[in-house]
Amino acid sequence: MISYNVSYNEIRETNRMIDEANLDVRTITMGISLLDCADADIGRFNEKVYEKITRRAQNLVRVGEDIGRQYGVPIVNERIAVTPVAIAAAGTNADSYVSVAHTLDRAAAETGVNFIGGFSALAHKGYSKGDRILVGCLAEALASTERVCGCVNVGNTRSGVDMNVVRDMGRVIKDMAYLTRENGSIACAKFVVFCNAVEDNPFMAGAFHGVGEKDALINVGVSGPGVVRNALKEARGADFETLCETIKRTAFKITRVGQLVAQEAAGRLGVPFGVIDLSLAPTPAVGDSVAEILREMGLEQPGAPGTTMAVAILNDNVKKGGVMASSYVGGLSGAFIPVSEDRGMIEAVSIGALTLEKLEAMTCVCSVGLDMIAVPGDTPAETISGLIADEAAIGMINGKTTAVRVIPAYGKAVGDTVEFGGLLGYAPVMPVNRFSCADFINRGGRVPAPIHSFKN
Repeated sequence: MISYNVSYNEIRETNRMIDEANLDVRTITMGISLLDCADADIGRFNEKVYEKITRRAQNLVRVGEDIGRQYGVPIVNERIAVTPVAIAAAGTNADSYVSVAHTLDRAAAETGVNFIGGFSALAHKGYSKGDRILVGCLAEALASTERVCGCVNVGNTRSGVDMNVVRDMGRVIKDMAYLTRENGSIACAKFVVFCNAVEDNPFMAGAFHGVGEKDALINVGVSGPGVVRNALKEARGADFETLCETIKRTAFKITRVGQLVAQEAAGRLGVPFGVIDLSLAPTPAVGDSVAEILREMGLEQPGAPGTTMAVAILNDNVKKGGVMASSYVGGLSGAFIPVSEDRGMIEAVSIGALTLEKLEAMTCVCSVGLDMIAVPGDTPAETISGLIADEAAIGMINGKTTAVRVIPAYGKAVGDTVEFGGLLGYAPVMPVNRFSCADFINRGGRVPAPIHSFKN
């Protein structure tokens, strides 16, 4: 393992960022492979899964808390990501994986983590047997568990987008919304649809442990929107070169903190270090907002003309600063723009400054996509699939990760508010284009990969 030396000045500056600007390590996520749990009998498979997770992660929460106390760095969450269940459980004799979801939920509760990701399928070229079984029970599984998160990858730049899977995702999300209608359709907040999903993302709801990863490893997600905003106060009125340099230098400092925590956690748990994901992930707390960074850059509100350029500058320089600080920056590293989790974005939506269409434009240059967006409960499944298709197109053509985490809040209309609580916050219900895309979505089949995907 590469040694990591931290100077006294870095410690002092880190303490200042924590005290004044809400710097935190958002998550220490342990990735665990379930491939060696394979068994034809679903009961034995579940027993192996529970045993391995609880054995591997038994000290995860304690170690996170110890590191936080020792270094004075807030560590908000400890989480687990596992091999996509559609792959790990494919060899069982089961026709449903709901019992696997319940097993994951029990293992998460036993280890004390707040979320476990990986009830997932990689279906970018269509369904395997395991994919089809998982998608068939996805709504029930996420609706009947508390801590289980899932995702489905519907496309990538090298293989195109499977529109049959895209079509099905709209229906699955509507089912999730209905099954958890008494609780703000919360199951939808635990599910994301990807194009170009990455194997080492530590953030929920899209985390899973890729099949190319080691048996177990530690990935750390570090966040600091408030730190960037505070730094930009010193660059008010400066030119764009100075603006970019300020963001880059600040991202470097934030990543150094994540590197320290990641290597400490890996060493204490006896698990290899994977990556640092430097993502400016906001929370509903005051001063912890990506929207406030955009205002500090000179926008009256997110959504104003120039917003897409501002997000591009922010995203690019966060990545540049991160790779200067660590050789192992990965995951989704960049800027997240979730609506419900960002007090400033909520305000921008509420006053009409930020629309769904403008958010889609911003996803062309941010690190993910349409995230934690509440739409009317009567939004047709095909319209949700259309939103997914648009994001998948952006990801496929531009060779970047895009995603959709949308909540068709059952019984809610435009102007209503949906409360999720905790880090998920609350969301104003946004209007969706009322014109139908049903005939387009229902064509079925696959969209081939773009011409520039052929790079060999």
